[in-house]
Parts: sequence; C-alpha cells; structure tokens
Amino acid sequence: MDTEHVVRTFVEYYEEHGHRRITGSTLLPPPGDPVLFTTSGMHPLTPYLEGRPHPLGRRLVNVQRCLRTTDLDEVGDSTHLTVFEMLGTWSLGDYEGSRSLDWGYRLLTEGLGVAPGLLHATVFGGDEQVGPDTDSLRLWQEHGVPVELTVEDNWWQNGPVGPCGPDSEIFLWTGDTPPESTPGRDDRWVEVWNHVMMRHRRLDDGRLVPLPQRNIDTGLGLERLASLLQGKPSVFECDVFAPWRRSVPALWPLDEPSLRLVCDHLRSAVVIVGDGVRPANTGRGYVLRRLVRRVLTVLWRDDPSRGLDDLPRELVTHTLDHFGQDVDPGLVRRVLVEEEQRFGRLLERGRQVLSRPRFSGPLGEDDYHYLHDTHGLPRDLVTTLREGGYSRT
Repeated sequence: MDTEHVVRTFVEYYEEHGHRRITGSTLLPPPGDPVLFTTSGMHPLTPYLEGRPHPLGRRLVNVQRCLRTTDLDEVGDSTHLTVFEMLGTWSLGDYEGSRSLDWGYRLLTEGLGVAPGLLHATVFGGDEQVGPDTDSLRLWQEHGVPVELTVEDNWWQNGPVGPCGPDSEIFLWTGDTPPESTPGRDDRWVEVWNHVMMRHRRLDDGRLVPLPQRNIDTGLGLERLASLLQGKPSVFECDVFAPWRRSVPALWPLDEPSLRLVCDHLRSAVVIVGDGVRPANTGRGYVLRRLVRRVLTVLWRDDPSRGLDDLPRELVTHTLDHFGQDVDPGLVRRVLVEEEQRFGRLLERGRQVLSRPRFSGPLGEDDYHYLHDTHGLPRDLVTTLREGGYSRT
C-alpha cells in the first residue's frame, strides 16, 4: 500500500463519516503564530478550535506538511524526518474522544489491514487537576486492545499556556517476536496516531479553564504509517524516498546514517525553498541554512569535490510535485548551489580569521561576539572549525 493509497483510504473513510477535506497550508504558519514553521495540522485551525465557526462545518480532515526543528537531532533514526506529512482529523465541538478512537481503530484494522493483536494504546491516567480518561480506557477495553496509563506522556499542550487536554496514543508493534511489554517500556512499540481531547485552556498561573467547545484533534504521520504498512524498517525505505535511494548512492556513495541525513535534509530543503524561504542568518532562513550545511559537511567529509550542482533535477521535480508546489525546479537548485558557494567562501574566511594568534587559545564570549558581528561567523561554525570540521582538503 503506497502513500497515495494510504492518503486516499484515510480521507475517503472520514469523508464517509461526515468530514470535509480542507486544503493543507504551506510550511509557513499563519500570521501571529510564534513558531517558525507549521508543526501540525492544528496550527492553521487554531481560531476554529477556540470557537470560531469553520466555513466547512464541525468535522474536518486534511493532509498537512510539517516541520519540527525540535526533531532535527533525531533525524536518521527509523521514524523521524525534518519535513513530513501529517494526516489529521478534527471535531470542532461535535463528537467526543471515544467515537474518534473507535473510528481510528476501525480504519487501522478494517481499512488499512493492521492486525488488532499488533496494537497497544496509552491513556491519560489523571493528575491533581484532571481525572483519568475513563471513556478512552473503556473504549480500548471493549476492543480488546491493551492499555497503558500515563500522566505526562498522555497530556497534550502546545506550550505553557493555551489549548490543551488529555490524549490517547495508538502504537503498532514492530518487533520480530509476538507483542510484549508496553510502549513505555519497549521502543519496538511505535506511535502511529495521537487523539487529543482538547477541552481545556491553561492560564498563565497554571490553572485550567474549559474551552468554549470540546474538540478532538488527531494526527497520524503519513511516512511513518506507510513504512510500517509496507513492512519497511525505517521511514527512509517507504515509497516516497524510493527515487532518492535510487539516485543518491549512485551519485555519492554513503553509509546508511549519512545517506538518511543527506536524503532527508536535501528533500526538506527543496520543500522549504518551494514554500518561499531563502537562506538567512536568522529565523526560517537559518533552519534552511543549517540543513544545507549539514549535508555539505557529510558530503565533503569523504570527497571534497562533491557539490550540490550534481543534484539531479528529477529529484527536485519529484519532491515539488509530491508536495504540490508550483515552483521552477531550476530555481530551487540555484538557491541550493548559491548557498553552497556562500558557505564555501565563509569557511575560507573563517579559517583565515581563526588562524590569527588572538584565537589560538580558549574563546570567551567577547571573542564569539566579535567573530559573529565583525566576520559573520556563527558560534556553531566557529566551534566546528576549531574542532577540525568542514574539511575540504
């Protein structure tokens, strides 16, 4: 079952249950949102989760591309990506969590063919302010799905203040043995779907007050689910990465961890550029810059002659088409190549500056500020250069 089939099955199932499909936004969050990038499908829907009527009604479904900078250091394992797609459903003050979980269970087992015995759930066990989520617990028990009760791991909030509530997560067993233990004790249980019962708002003083309406917000990582349904050991081996895994090793022979990082970061950089971001020293542009520099660090480590001008146009085109971005692939490649050239010049200047006697010993804060403000050398680049990184010799 390829990713397009998964998306079609997911969306059509919820449309049959009265949901209207909404168009996903770009990676750029709506004005006023403090995050750099859209991190979940709920971001564009925040006003409606807080009570504003949505023009398409109370039941919604969509596919949203997301980027989570908090996951950058996790990229390269079997489940994390920089840019990924989230399948989402919402009830805006309509149905309750037990119905959402029931539909989720039936879609996984009947629509997508997951064996019920491979599922495990976690449920909010209650704390000093909110009692245990007995409705979700009862639902899972009725379906015969084992349940683990937690507190912090099953409480969702988007920050220290704002909408929040208990959640129930669905896990799929990925081990070679029959299922054992629980998600909290065995990482062979992989989370595939989170159902948030968004009922509260946390105030500045920590108190909880009811939201104007009781919402349901669910999120399901498409690439993670697809890799599990396809029997693949990692998200990098599901069908969306097939063109990358065919082309990149032939172009740049790499070990598996390096291959994953290069494929992920270049693919993500293409999507970010496609959404209008350009390299910069701050904000979104700096995230893009970090991705490109990490790729170049890996490529140059084994062969200094490697460069992004070798990146096949077909990979850029495939990625832009997959994400529905109407952007010239040639423009995207030029942005990446120009950033590579800029980085090369910066490295040359950085080595020259750091070779001065003034910087031969330990660096203090004044040194870092001077290097940044006078020579445009960020702290992380200075640190890596002094440790012998970014070598092209």
